[in-house]
Amino acid sequence: MPADLISRDPAEARPEPGDLLEKQVLVIGCGNVMIGDDGLGPAFIKHLEARGNLPPHVGLLDAGTGVRLFLFGLVLSDRKPRRIVVVDAVDVGREPGEVFEIDLDAVPPKKSDDLSMHQLPTSNMLKELRDQCGVDVHVVAVQTACLPEEMFTGLSPRVEGSLVRVREMVERLF
Repeated sequence: MPADLISRDPAEARPEPGDLLEKQVLVIGCGNVMIGDDGLGPAFIKHLEARGNLPPHVGLLDAGTGVRLFLFGLVLSDRKPRRIVVVDAVDVGREPGEVFEIDLDAVPPKKSDDLSMHQLPTSNMLKELRDQCGVDVHVVAVQTACLPEEMFTGLSPRVEGSLVRVREMVERLF
């Protein structure tokens, strides 16, 4: 396990949520870094931070496994970004490392109540942000290659190799 994941509190590097609500575009990385490819979202946020040169109107949030709580607060907030881009790993039977956008309207009703971001449980809140609050919502996903049964940090080579394609897709949404 990389020492930097053990020695630092992941919340230390995160901006205050209120500051992010001032941004026009908010990119949210979701996932558990302790479960292999599931950590794509946080890895992507680190990738963008390391690259630098973000436009000033773009905010980044490593939501880890707490995206539902953040989105719930956002639904209730008076301040909202103009656009939200959620980045997450999913297992929907595509080629490992494949990058694609998920259409919120295509999420089957039985999946909208699932308790895992990877089944799009937050789809109800994302739809509410879109339909009731006027926020432009996008979900950029990468097909997982490996979701280990035991804790394992790091992305599989195919998913790690998708970071540039994810960045290109997300940057078009800035």
